[in-house]
Amino acid sequence: MIALLLRDLRLAFRAGGGFGLGLAFFLIVTVLVPFSVGPQSDLLATIAPGVLWLGALLACLLSLDRLLALDWEDGSLDLLATAPLPLEATVSVKALAHWITTGLPLVLAAPVLGVLLNLPGPGFSWLLVSLLLGTPALSVIGTFGAALTVGLKRGGLLLSLLVLPLYVPTLIFGAEVARRGAVGMETSTPLLLLAGITAGAVALLPFASAAVLRVNLR
Repeated sequence: MIALLLRDLRLAFRAGGGFGLGLAFFLIVTVLVPFSVGPQSDLLATIAPGVLWLGALLACLLSLDRLLALDWEDGSLDLLATAPLPLEATVSVKALAHWITTGLPLVLAAPVLGVLLNLPGPGFSWLLVSLLLGTPALSVIGTFGAALTVGLKRGGLLLSLLVLPLYVPTLIFGAEVARRGAVGMETSTPLLLLAGITAGAVALLPFASAAVLRVNLR
């Protein structure tokens, strides 16, 4: 599993698997929002948690179409399916690699970019907590969507249409945690719901992704 993880990390960096692209997109979204709504500090502070979460979600979405496509194109996916390592573990490793190369950099960059949106001081820690808790669910759900569309020509648009509705609960509760934390409100309810979504996705979706891949590889 470690060898597979290291291989996927190398491929992600060499093939432009989302590290630089996701960060660049996240930065562009954060910079353009103040230009679009105007230099109103109160308004920016109000919308900052939602904008940062939406930017992180869309940045994660950018690299999903290549998550399994590279292995499909060179035949590696067939070898992985017949390897001693269960396909469920293979899918989990790929989701972890996606999170390390895409989700984790976004988590680390979000507090810095929050300064541009005048995010209130108490909101920085809660934004970091919510992204750390929620972005793994984005990667796991995205891996499931990539498994559904692997092998399809121009499947990137279909992948986006399939995955975006599944991302909505994570977006709602993640942004709510950051918003409540920024204004000093109680965050336990949305935080527990966000943790439940992530735990459920990590526990169940690798099995669903593996089942879909087995069907597509027949």
